[in-house]
Amino acid sequence: MNKILLIIQREYLSRVKKKTFLLTTFLVPLFFIGMYIGVFFLTKQSFEDSKALIYVVDNTKEVGNQLKNTDQITFTESTEELNSQIQKIKDLDGNTNILFIPEDFYQTHNIEFLSSGKPNIATKGQVESQLENILLEYQYKELNIDASKIKSIDTKVSTAAKEITASGEAKDSDTRIAMGIAMALSVLIYLSLFLYGAQVMRGIIEEKSNRIIEVIISSVKPFQLMMGKIIGIGLVGITQFILWIILSFGLIAIASNTLIDKNEFQKEMMQNSPEGTEIGNGSIMSEINTAMEAVNIPELLISFFLFFIGGYMLYSALFAAVGSAVDNETEANQFTMPITTPLLLAYILSFGVLVNNPHGPIAVWLSFIPLTSPIAMLVRIPFGVPTWQIALSFILLVGGFVFTTWFAARIYRIGILMYGKKASFKELIKWFRYKS
Repeated sequence: MNKILLIIQREYLSRVKKKTFLLTTFLVPLFFIGMYIGVFFLTKQSFEDSKALIYVVDNTKEVGNQLKNTDQITFTESTEELNSQIQKIKDLDGNTNILFIPEDFYQTHNIEFLSSGKPNIATKGQVESQLENILLEYQYKELNIDASKIKSIDTKVSTAAKEITASGEAKDSDTRIAMGIAMALSVLIYLSLFLYGAQVMRGIIEEKSNRIIEVIISSVKPFQLMMGKIIGIGLVGITQFILWIILSFGLIAIASNTLIDKNEFQKEMMQNSPEGTEIGNGSIMSEINTAMEAVNIPELLISFFLFFIGGYMLYSALFAAVGSAVDNETEANQFTMPITTPLLLAYILSFGVLVNNPHGPIAVWLSFIPLTSPIAMLVRIPFGVPTWQIALSFILLVGGFVFTTWFAARIYRIGILMYGKKASFKELIKWFRYKS
């Protein structure tokens, strides 16, 4: 046990002290905060760039007068003929346009929208929206309908989604938030298992190719060396995750309070949101907060770390066996594909089958199979999973780790000292069957 602890300490410290660890630990949160700030400023800039000047050539002599300026569009009545106005704006830069309204507009509903460059979709959409309202008002008058009474009719349905718990109580629930969290966890666990599992494999291949492994193996047993590497690199991963979470939330909080004017951003979103939405009055934020309260965040975080550790240990043992059987990463490809196929399958299914029917038989069975449960169970948890299923899934995952470790150790003890010979699946079976 003491030898395993020494190997864990060696693997952990050797990687934590590397410049790559420090760079990735601090650059990843900075990358995400950069994206966060970049999205805000690019969105703001897009609002500025989308401001349009529209010259209205109105042959009806009345429609153009009903068009209203907005913060993004300025309508200017043109006294020129259409061809003359085209010659004036053809060489202009920016979002400069001509709106030609023919005399028979009320009958044909046809217009022409000409731009100095490619027509801006948002500008074109807002113009169409105003003209549709003008047409609607015109048709109300033609049919002698009181438009004010029509507008007073409210057909909007507000759904309060509730989930019935095992105790018979109803609590707030929102599938959209659960689906978003499930997708994020699916991507995160998939990438992390590959990232840190591959690190175990690369570390073994590197030490094997440098013949360092021959010196180490003279002092410890192959199983002790393998377990020390797996646990040591796993602790590095957990350390990095914790630092990422702390730094990311800290930097986002700082950026939100110092670099971004929330009132200005909210105003921009109100002005550029589709008619009828309620971004400015806080209803959307209220819905998000209510939905987040329905998610058991502590259970989610605890489950994430448990299934990350279990999944990492299981797949790292298999990656360690692959690393011991080959001399370089190119040769490892033929073995890593069969190993990672179940994880890839669960990852692909998480975007369709698992989120659409998280309590169906496929989702339940995938969450119990150790090779797929790290992703499948984490995708299901935001939708509400009985505690006994989470516990059983984790127990089976631990059992799968014990079995794969035993299986990988039997290959590792032989492959770690094999050089210059390309291993095959048949050869691995022979190594597995060799007696100590």
